[in-house]
Amino acid sequence: MLVLGGIILLHITTIILLLVATIDNAWWFTNTVSTDVWGRWEQTGSVWHYTNLKPGYPEDYLQAVQAGTVLACIFSILSLFVFVAQLFTLSKGQRFTFSGVLQLVSCLCIMIAASIYTAQFHHQEREEGLGWYGHSFILAWVSFVFTFLLGVVYVVLRKKSE
Repeated sequence: MLVLGGIILLHITTIILLLVATIDNAWWFTNTVSTDVWGRWEQTGSVWHYTNLKPGYPEDYLQAVQAGTVLACIFSILSLFVFVAQLFTLSKGQRFTFSGVLQLVSCLCIMIAASIYTAQFHHQEREEGLGWYGHSFILAWVSFVFTFLLGVVYVVLRKKSE
């Protein structure tokens, strides 16, 4: 029972990290700009103004990052509901397989989103040291690790219960 409680706690933590990484405006920072996958905040004087992302952002890659982060959240939340439902409906040998698959799909989605963001955005700024990755970007990669671990745990739990 303690193991199941720990897994549920880790799963909820992972969902929260995924949601923060998706929603918060802290993927890329400079001294006067804060950018996420949805928009950009620019500081004028002491006031922050929301603007659209600059035209230099490759639209296809940006949409792939946006879709990946949203899908990772959806699959992780769905995996939690399936996990709880499987506890009460399936026999021991069949439990957690579908939860593990959903969690691994969530892992794949956030990995693709963070990888595309890393590879396609802010090359020039990184090389010149004009900006840095924010906490949402880091949380996306931490979420990747957590979703992968949860997917593996679900597969291991399935094997142990057979």
